Amino acid sequence: MNNDIRSLDLNLLKALDALIDEGSVTLAAQRLSLTQPAVSGMLTRLRDYFNDPLFIRTHKGMVPTLRALELGGPVKQILTEISILLKPVDFDPVRAELTYTLAATDYALRAVIAPLMLALKQRAPLIRVAVRSYDSERIFHQLERGDVDLALLTPQTTPVDLHSRALYQEEYVCVMRAGHPLAAQGSLTLEQFCAQEHILVSNEGRFWGGTDEALAEKGLTRRVGMSVNSFLALPELLRLTDMIAVVPYRLAYHHDYLVIMKTPLTVPGFIKSMAWHERAHRNVAHQWIRALCVEVSQNRPS
Repeated sequence: MNNDIRSLDLNLLKALDALIDEGSVTLAAQRLSLTQPAVSGMLTRLRDYFNDPLFIRTHKGMVPTLRALELGGPVKQILTEISILLKPVDFDPVRAELTYTLAATDYALRAVIAPLMLALKQRAPLIRVAVRSYDSERIFHQLERGDVDLALLTPQTTPVDLHSRALYQEEYVCVMRAGHPLAAQGSLTLEQFCAQEHILVSNEGRFWGGTDEALAEKGLTRRVGMSVNSFLALPELLRLTDMIAVVPYRLAYHHDYLVIMKTPLTVPGFIKSMAWHERAHRNVAHQWIRALCVEVSQNRPS
């Protein structure tokens, strides 16, 4: 008897199931779309594997042995379970219960995850979302291990071995409080822009950024009076002071107490994108959430 599972072909189990049901090599061969000699050969291998004749020829035809009858139920169950495993997975967002983890900066939390959550609550109310801080040095391994399902980043910061897709092109605008002395003008001259006291967002506490690089190309500078490490702190700081800031548009548009103006010089924007690991690439639930992320990101808020 050869009872090593590694030597048992799934097709042999299918043949055994057909033989038990049909009670005939000929009928089993027709059911399996095989030739009669092929099924006879499979029966020989089954007899060797289980060390039992499995079927006895009588004047009534092939009669299963007690061992064959014992195997019939478990074999049919195994084949059914394998069939379920191989069946395409159906995903019903309304009934889906899972926890989805995203890695994001505070900017992406407001610009992408907030509208994503609104859509999820409407279409997939049982899906929970966990948001983790984005760490560029750890993100690949977090995605690889499954600690994070999706990262919101930029093409420049996306590890090469990840799947990715662009969500939208972001632009920078100038913002100030509605009661700012220059707010009623509707626009700023470059001279006025440079003369104002600015707030700069920098994780490293720097007082120099992309806007300063754009000014330097024109031989100009601005006055940066404060550096903060979070975009989320900006609206309140601007509301309480006469400082101004250059921020991504999607962070500024929803505050009624802030006035948005075009920057008087070109400040390069950026592409916001999402990235995920191969391990989650074909998961239907993850595919659905990623598609929803793309959908909610397409419309520029106003």
